Amino acid sequence: MNHEYEKGGFNEDNFGASGGIVSAFDAFPKSKPQYVVRTSGGGKWTVAMTIICTFFLWSEVARWWRGSETHTFAVEKGVSHQMQINLDIVVHMQCTDLHVNVQDASGDRIHAANKLQRDRTAWDQWVDAKGIHKLGRDSNGRVNTGAGWKSLAHLEEGFGEEHVHDIVALGKKTAKWAKTPRTKGAPDSCRIYGSLELNKVQGDFHITARGHGYRQAGQHLDHNKFNFSHIISELSYGPFYPSLVNPLDRTVNTAKANFHMFQYYLSVVPTVYSVGGSTIVTNQYAVTEQSKEISDMGIPGIFVKYDIEPVLLSVHENRDSIFRFIMKIINVLSGVLVAGHWGFTLTEWAQEIIGKRRRSGGGDGVLGHKHGYE
Repeated sequence: MNHEYEKGGFNEDNFGASGGIVSAFDAFPKSKPQYVVRTSGGGKWTVAMTIICTFFLWSEVARWWRGSETHTFAVEKGVSHQMQINLDIVVHMQCTDLHVNVQDASGDRIHAANKLQRDRTAWDQWVDAKGIHKLGRDSNGRVNTGAGWKSLAHLEEGFGEEHVHDIVALGKKTAKWAKTPRTKGAPDSCRIYGSLELNKVQGDFHITARGHGYRQAGQHLDHNKFNFSHIISELSYGPFYPSLVNPLDRTVNTAKANFHMFQYYLSVVPTVYSVGGSTIVTNQYAVTEQSKEISDMGIPGIFVKYDIEPVLLSVHENRDSIFRFIMKIINVLSGVLVAGHWGFTLTEWAQEIIGKRRRSGGGDGVLGHKHGYE
């Protein structure tokens, strides 16, 4: 009998384990390809599991890359007396016609024009530059730059970056002021840029015309030369991080009349960003803006009033280790494969049951029906 099976190709060795004693411990039984049948149902489940695995895999990778952020507010520890302000602004007036001054709540007044760099430039070269856009406001009067910043009150990122690790990485780039482009044609504007060390108290700095705001003998500027249209390329507090986008960065505001006043109200919040062992200490700020035409009895110019909040915002990003990330990937893929296997098994079982019922109820057979032969 066994000899006949061997002749017909049914060798019992084909169904047994091969490879020695170690094969007896195999926890993953297998069948040879010639004894495996491929079905359309199995193919459909395979495609479905592939799609699901890809989706979950992408979700886990995105979640790991994004990490989890924790925001903590606390009273700022320690006492710091100085704070740096970084300014890069172009005003549509000649440099000799502008005065830049800073005055804080302690009564100190700084003639900032002596500490900042001033370059003559052309207005058209900055308005048409890439990244410059009109300054907009939302329904609450907050400045909307379109750069991703919205509101500190809802813990949204003030620098317009998607993740904390992006902010920290950009903060490590070299802090260097860009050179003023070579002027094409007659210069009609003034670029004022640089950093100032000020008292860390409430204060304001303002850009006014010569002979206005601070009276000085023999320096009264003709009113027809007033034009406080301006482009803010940089306005930040704390260490200078030129790669980070602040709320007022890359904005332009135009004056509709010679006597026009621009007022910006800033609420500065000390902020610490940290991810892993990297940390940057900086400041965010919320801003509201008001601009209006004034009478010739007022003082036209650009006025920035800032207030330092007594709280410290700490934003920390946590990310799983690579080992834990791989374990999560394995768990997710294994779970999908097991669920897919059970789904395929139950589907095949249901189809088999339904098929048997249809065959048993589909007409009279030969066996078990004696009345047809009596």
